[in-house]
Amino acid sequence: MKGVILAGGLGKRLMPCTKVTNKHLLPVYNKPMIYYPLKTLVNAGLEDIMIVTGGSHAGDFLRLLGNGSEFGLKDISYTYQEGEGGIADALRLAENFIDNDKLIVILGDNIIEDDITDAVKEFDRQKEGAKIFLKEVCDPERFGVAELKDGKVINIEEKPAKPKSNYAVTGLYMYNSDVFEIINTLKPSDRGELEITDVNNQYIARGVMTYSILKGWWSDAGTFESLFKASSLVREKLKRDGGLSF
Repeated sequence: MKGVILAGGLGKRLMPCTKVTNKHLLPVYNKPMIYYPLKTLVNAGLEDIMIVTGGSHAGDFLRLLGNGSEFGLKDISYTYQEGEGGIADALRLAENFIDNDKLIVILGDNIIEDDITDAVKEFDRQKEGAKIFLKEVCDPERFGVAELKDGKVINIEEKPAKPKSNYAVTGLYMYNSDVFEIINTLKPSDRGELEITDVNNQYIARGVMTYSILKGWWSDAGTFESLFKASSLVREKLKRDGGLSF
């Protein structure tokens, strides 16, 4: 199984800070943001990881992460996304890297507390399809929301006015290699992007979508408020764990 971290975009909601750097290189407490999704994958046992980035600061990732030896990796692969075509558009750039393997995708601004090793093992045993990670939230209308029935996800609705559950779809997904065939069938949404929700709903329609629920906290870091929240959560975890590395 291989890992993909999506770290492109222009970070408009974090201007003016992102005039001078990619948002995924901004600090979350005491480390660059990109360290956290990278550690999530490494801690789950992944050894082959690709960073998908873009913009005018893409080379900074290579200077920061190098070949991945700091994280116990033999190498990190990199690829470049031109423009902003959405999450699914960025993911399809990893097709040759994945080479018919299963993959785990995490958004570069998602910070999670949980160790996902057990879920990764479950998906490795899953014969086909996809697995998403859900988190119960108090404001589901801000997210893609999973509708659940009889232990299954039956639909995902993006930022619904009347959510059918309190379970947000986090920026952490697992797919088989069919994901690239699905992406190639997508049409741009009203905002001109290939939407990852459309990918997930196709897996649901095929009856091959499973899910795990995150028990610990989860935060993105794409706005100043969520960046501050993520930094505070990391700080509290480090204090609670006696300063051990997160």
